[in-house]
Amino acid sequence: MKKSIELHKETFLEELQEFLKIPSISAVSDHKSDVEKGAKWVATALEKTGMENIEVIETNGHPLVYADWLHADGQPTILIYGHYDVQPADPLDLWETPPFDPVIRDNKLFARGATDDKGQLFIHMKAVELLMKENGKLPVNVKFCIEGEEEIASPNLGPFITDHKEKLAADAVVISDTSFIKEGLPAICTSLRGALAMEVNVKTANTDLHSGVYGGGVPNAVHSLVHLLDSLHNQDGTIAVEGFYEGVPEVTNELREEIAQIPSDEEKMKNDLGLTALFGEEGFSFKEQTGIRPTLELNGISGGYQGDGIKTIVPSEATGKISCRLVGEQDPQRVYEQIEKHLNENLPAGTTMTVNQFIQARPVSLDSNDPMIQKAADAYEEVYGVRALFPKEGGSIPIVEVFARVLQAPVVLMGFGLPSENLHAPNEHFHIENFTKGIETVCTYFTSLS
Repeated sequence: MKKSIELHKETFLEELQEFLKIPSISAVSDHKSDVEKGAKWVATALEKTGMENIEVIETNGHPLVYADWLHADGQPTILIYGHYDVQPADPLDLWETPPFDPVIRDNKLFARGATDDKGQLFIHMKAVELLMKENGKLPVNVKFCIEGEEEIASPNLGPFITDHKEKLAADAVVISDTSFIKEGLPAICTSLRGALAMEVNVKTANTDLHSGVYGGGVPNAVHSLVHLLDSLHNQDGTIAVEGFYEGVPEVTNELREEIAQIPSDEEKMKNDLGLTALFGEEGFSFKEQTGIRPTLELNGISGGYQGDGIKTIVPSEATGKISCRLVGEQDPQRVYEQIEKHLNENLPAGTTMTVNQFIQARPVSLDSNDPMIQKAADAYEEVYGVRALFPKEGGSIPIVEVFARVLQAPVVLMGFGLPSENLHAPNEHFHIENFTKGIETVCTYFTSLS
């Protein structure tokens, strides 16, 4: 298989670059037609692999793409999930080359979506194509479910899975949208935190006021917002919202030992990030803080005058953005209600407030001993010469929990990215070595399941 991959490598990279040229930004309404173009491109590419029953399925938002090949009698069925939508490319001035004009340099492919998730999704498409070419059939049954809304929290895929669970039924769901621990050290993520996001808007007077005439005698919206946001945390890094930790599991010694196996150099990370110190919940390591503990982060604040120089006003409005990562049995809706209650209880006099929720996703925990996951680790070991570790990731892929719960199937998070590849940031890229070895690993994995 390795020879076949090398033989087709340049063609595969050319095809991937065509895919990456499509600015399929799901969060920006001006790119709606580009997202639709991305869906059609995926459907055409799946047809080339030999897939059947290909559908571009309209939703209330952006389209889903479905395809299958179900002729491996008596063999497992694998559902491959990925997404063809990408993050906005801003800030554009920080890109060394245009984000939607893919370029290869230093054996890396640079473009928005290169690692998240077009490049990793394309690994599976090319693996299936090569297996079909070499054998005239696949060793397992395969289904694809590819969406265009992952970057906006998959609002339409969850209901689709619930309504079409027989169509999507599988023995395992395979997703490549995560990363290695570091170069040469593969990982199969076995835990993802849930997510919750909201925006807090505070208002005082009906207009901004002159600070010389009114300052010191009227409530200031920015002061009110700062007070509210500061009230959410204690000095020791814990979250001060009453009931926030309901459903958070106790951290066992066994779990701590498993996490400690994942390499981590906190001093190097601190230096690389230009930090003088790390900060987090006391009593937990950085890996524990970012993998198995819940968080409440302030993502942005705005209010008052933002232009050059000074404008001496008492602001009448201010906005704060908040996101949480959740673990264990934390219920996103319950946490939202607890935060809203806390804010109302701490609202300064003369201030009104509205809170709008944007994202809600439950945490998910996967069994690393499941045979489908262990065989994936075997495939990594055969190709890379190193057995995959099983980290607990701090990020969220909301749809993973839905797949696991509705389909009652193990989810195998076979990532091929690297933490250094600038996903969601300028100069996103994908290491070509992991693209080609990724194809080989997926081929090895699927063959081992038959």
